[in-house]
Amino acid sequence: MDFDTIIDRRGTHCAKWDMMEPLYGVSPEDGLAMWVADMDFAVPDVVTDRLREMVDHGIHGYVNRESEYKGAIQWWMENRHGWRVDADAIFTTTGLVNGVGMCLDAFTQAGDGIVLFTPVYHAFAKVIRLAGRAVVECPMVQEDGAYRMDFAAYDAQMTGTERMVILCSPHNPGGRVWTQAELQGVADFCKRHDLLLISDEIHHDLVFGDAKHLPMPVAVPEVSERLIMLTAPSKTFNFAGLHTGQVTIPDAALREQFRRRMQAIYLQGNTAGEVATIAAYSPDGAAYVDALVPYIDGNRQIFDAAVNAIPGLRSMGLQATYLAWVDFSGTGMDRAEFTRRVEQGARIAANHGTTFGTGGESFLRFNLGTQRSRVEEACARLTEAFGDLQ
Repeated sequence: MDFDTIIDRRGTHCAKWDMMEPLYGVSPEDGLAMWVADMDFAVPDVVTDRLREMVDHGIHGYVNRESEYKGAIQWWMENRHGWRVDADAIFTTTGLVNGVGMCLDAFTQAGDGIVLFTPVYHAFAKVIRLAGRAVVECPMVQEDGAYRMDFAAYDAQMTGTERMVILCSPHNPGGRVWTQAELQGVADFCKRHDLLLISDEIHHDLVFGDAKHLPMPVAVPEVSERLIMLTAPSKTFNFAGLHTGQVTIPDAALREQFRRRMQAIYLQGNTAGEVATIAAYSPDGAAYVDALVPYIDGNRQIFDAAVNAIPGLRSMGLQATYLAWVDFSGTGMDRAEFTRRVEQGARIAANHGTTFGTGGESFLRFNLGTQRSRVEEACARLTEAFGDLQ
């Protein structure tokens, strides 16, 4: 499978490339887009072929492929993750940020506290605040260059107004694959404070080396009575623009509550997203992932080696995702200065760490889901931009 050929996305209404100049001041003519979390790789042929069949059919009316669609999800989760899913537990939303919004709407009230282990995916806090709920930041601590959760500190923070925890597993932006003991800790924390648990596992297919992702209901089965799982093929297969994600709810009472809210606003999936999911969650899709993950891991190794060779910079060791999390605190520079060097000096658009909440202030996030030549170019540019530190 070819991940090396450059696909020019400029001028195609691509947010990643066409929006980096207005947002970051980096021109797509000579800049590198390493921010928003989609990849620069073509989707696998099996997905393109199924979508082409749908288009060539020529009629795009109402359809019902629920059995095939849910069957593909069940096959993938059992075969790739050891998780047996009840078809009745699966709901489809227009992506996982929409899934978070639906969970907030269905299970919480205005003013409720929603716990985030920060720094974490920036859209969570945005949606929580827009829904009129309160973001409760529980900062993680760094230990041996990786994040861990401090539940004793979090216990002391709780006021009784909190209703829900949103966990990112694997973690974005830190790239942690949580252990069974850590997941048990999250479950116990939720039980102690009677919190619902939303487990966003969208990066679960992109795991490196000896790390092994454990779906929450597999790791801690007893948490299922308060668990809502979020998964999607969009990060794995690079079709986020089809806005299709799955909310899976093991508990029957929570499931019915969510179902009623979905029906009240008549939220349904879209045909193209369902067709793409069916195609992706297949043996051919699995072969694509088995080639993709080592390629991204190679990009990670090249990027980490170059960044960690620059005095004062430290790339957190990724166990999963294609999103490198780089700490600039060792340079002694303020945020404006290291950001200026990356954007204006290296001409790279990267996500600002402050958007990920408390703990992200000295970081930038770099998307490594691109051609290796671009990763190597980014390394050369960063080395030059911080050359005075050598």
